[in-house]
Amino acid sequence: MEDLIAKVWELLTIYGLKVIAAVVVFIVGRWVAKGLRKFAENVMNKRQVDPTIVSFVANMTYIALLVFVVLAALGQLGIQTTSFIAVIGAAGLAIGLALQGSLANFAAGFLMIIFRPFKIGDYIEGAGVAGTVEVIQIFTTQLQTPDNKTVIIPNAGLTAGNITNYSAKGTRRVDLVMGIGYGDDIDKARTIMEDILAKDERILKEPAPKIAVVELADSSVNFVVRPWVKSEHYWDVYFDTTESIKKSFDAQGISIPFPQRDVHMYEHKE
Repeated sequence: MEDLIAKVWELLTIYGLKVIAAVVVFIVGRWVAKGLRKFAENVMNKRQVDPTIVSFVANMTYIALLVFVVLAALGQLGIQTTSFIAVIGAAGLAIGLALQGSLANFAAGFLMIIFRPFKIGDYIEGAGVAGTVEVIQIFTTQLQTPDNKTVIIPNAGLTAGNITNYSAKGTRRVDLVMGIGYGDDIDKARTIMEDILAKDERILKEPAPKIAVVELADSSVNFVVRPWVKSEHYWDVYFDTTESIKKSFDAQGISIPFPQRDVHMYEHKE
């Protein structure tokens, strides 16, 4: 009996300290993991990161740290953790290869939410599509096109090329090209266009509109007409100004040669 008690005491002395050390490592490690998760949440909240991203990143950080803590605790018990690490690494590699497209979209979505190249309500062009941003999600971004179609773009595809944000600055320049005949009075045509721009309250005074002869074409003398407007007035001013100039030229006997060379792109509408 004394030998048995001595043996048990010896085992408790040897393994009891290891168990206590493992428990301490686990408790302290878990406390540190929670603290780091809270720190990550605070940093992202201060940067106004999307709540979905905050929750996902914070939980992933906590889980990764907790796995490390468990492995460290098992190491204190004398358990070889090399095989566990190898299995976790192999599983992570397999999952990464299987989900590489989704992970690329997630990474792109995370960066877009962090750096904010656009926000909901902005009119943008990217990945060959133009439209108003309706939803920004972790893996995809949803746009509404001018003809009321919903387009869902993978974030990786959206960030792979240039993104044009037409709403970012608040103002835009309307670019028109108007032609008159070689026999028409240039100064008279300019005055007519200046009067039209001056009467339109949607056209900004600063920066001042620009009207200038830009080209002596084969059958016309071409003017550039470049007023500045608020972004939401862009297309209304574009269409109204074109119509007003045509009507005024007709009334004043100034001809607009046909065909008129079109140098403007019509694919955007807000």
